[in-house]
Amino acid sequence: MTITPSYSQIIFWPPARWMRFLHLLLLVNLLGLLPISAIAAPATISLSDTHPRVEVWPAVTILPDPDKKMTIAEVMTLTGSFTPPQLADNTLGMRKDAVWLHIPLSLSGKNDADWVLDIDYAVINRIDMYLVNKKVIVQKATLGNLQAREERSIKGRVHSEELALIAGEQYDLFLRVENVGSMILPITLNSHSAFHAKSLNEQMLQGLLTGLALCLLIYSLTQWISLRDPLFVKYALLILGGLLFSLLQFGVGAQYVWFENFWMETHIGGVSALMAIAGTFLFIEQVLAGPELPLWLGKLMKLGAGVVLFFALCFCLDWIDIHTVTAIVSTIGLLPTILGTPGAIKRARKGDAVGAYFLVAWTVYFITTAIMIEVIKGHLPANFWTMHSFQFGATFDMLVFMRVLGLRSVDLQTAVNHATHERDTMHSMAHSDPLTGLPNRRSLNATITTAIKETSADNILAIYMLDLDGFKQVNDQYGHDTGDELLIAVAARLKGCLRSRDLVSRLGGDEFVVMSSGLDSAEQAREIGDKLLQAFSYAFILSEQTCKIGLTIGYALAPLDGRDTLSLLKRADAAMYAGKQDGKNCVLRSEASAVLN
Repeated sequence: MTITPSYSQIIFWPPARWMRFLHLLLLVNLLGLLPISAIAAPATISLSDTHPRVEVWPAVTILPDPDKKMTIAEVMTLTGSFTPPQLADNTLGMRKDAVWLHIPLSLSGKNDADWVLDIDYAVINRIDMYLVNKKVIVQKATLGNLQAREERSIKGRVHSEELALIAGEQYDLFLRVENVGSMILPITLNSHSAFHAKSLNEQMLQGLLTGLALCLLIYSLTQWISLRDPLFVKYALLILGGLLFSLLQFGVGAQYVWFENFWMETHIGGVSALMAIAGTFLFIEQVLAGPELPLWLGKLMKLGAGVVLFFALCFCLDWIDIHTVTAIVSTIGLLPTILGTPGAIKRARKGDAVGAYFLVAWTVYFITTAIMIEVIKGHLPANFWTMHSFQFGATFDMLVFMRVLGLRSVDLQTAVNHATHERDTMHSMAHSDPLTGLPNRRSLNATITTAIKETSADNILAIYMLDLDGFKQVNDQYGHDTGDELLIAVAARLKGCLRSRDLVSRLGGDEFVVMSSGLDSAEQAREIGDKLLQAFSYAFILSEQTCKIGLTIGYALAPLDGRDTLSLLKRADAAMYAGKQDGKNCVLRSEASAVLN
């Protein structure tokens, strides 16, 4: 019986099994992209209206030019020395020599026509094109990203040239290709309509993906400016590296951004790739920082970012060449993913969505980066999907990492809310009575001090000191739980019979203070005291007992009895004590009644 592992079992795989799975997945993808048929003998390409777009690679043969000195006249005599390419379709891999390509072709039908030669890879330094008919050069042109754009007959993203062909004639198309980087050569012959349709589609695609990357870049930078979180700068570095690489690879940079800056054309590819790797090192290190990422591993990832940026500087200064950069990218490019995978798996196993998102993003990144590297080396064919693999993968990763940033922002906001709640809780504990929730002495003193400043002859502040009559007997007879329940009921009754602007505070034990502001006269203050006293004329119904207690009130007025918080409280307390001595259950004002100016 076959047992199929569940999703949860797969998620909880150990890191070593995950790595084997990623390698197997990569191998399956590579096998699906490798050419499976043997190299066929070159054949003459026959152009006709029925096939407006023709792939020429099946008819291509090549002749290396190690010394880069062969002329077209010499090459035309060596057609028998040309051999089929030995690498994958549309690519000759990384090489330092010049290479001649031979493509035999003819135009069928009865009408002459112009066809467009299209070499759809922008990063080729120089292409010398010769169209030969009956051993005579009938057309020639120089293409390449290091050639002046004004000299091109078709000023597009990539290298294109219009061929004037005569029906029924046989032609030999010779291309001399020289490049400091990879010789990726997706060559097609197109009718005008097919050429323009393909060019428009690619421009639309590049506009969409480039616009998305720019929006994410601007967003990350604005978030960094507002939040000062370095994670957004690292995310911006990662995005910028992928964006510059795509602008170079698909010719949009030379077409719209840096125009004929040949230094950019020869350096931005290596610099952007190294920049993206450095950004990935730093981004992963900060997002996964915590128990899942050992301290030594975090330092190693920062060191890796530093080393990669050092190589980028060396490449900018021409201390190393593009072949060295390619070797570095091939070696280190997947290292951030490999180092961060165990920590991401641990997070995923704990139910942390960040770990799961990273595993998905890294699987895509691992595959698409490996595909692009293999295309550059010439081990995989150059076609629409392999050429765009890194760009699609980088776009997918950017969106996934944006989600990770969103989760981090939520976590930060949660942490801020938690800290704010703790602060408010601590403030409440410091300024309120834990049993009744009423303001305590500290809060009361601050409130009275503020209110006194606004008092006047027609804006009086009354301070009432309240002491419960008979509370000690209830507490002794029924216990502290009943006593606490009674105090809570007293607090609720006091608040219920006062205005919303009035303040009720508990000083401790069975002593309460009421502050009533904005009074017109001393008579109004007395009326409030009588109202408080009447509120205790009926019993308190508790959960298990019914208790009847009384109230003795002493009060003082500001500014009539003083303007100092401490003195007003003392006078109100003295009046309340006098009321206790006078028989309780009464309202007395402080004996000091002189008006204070």
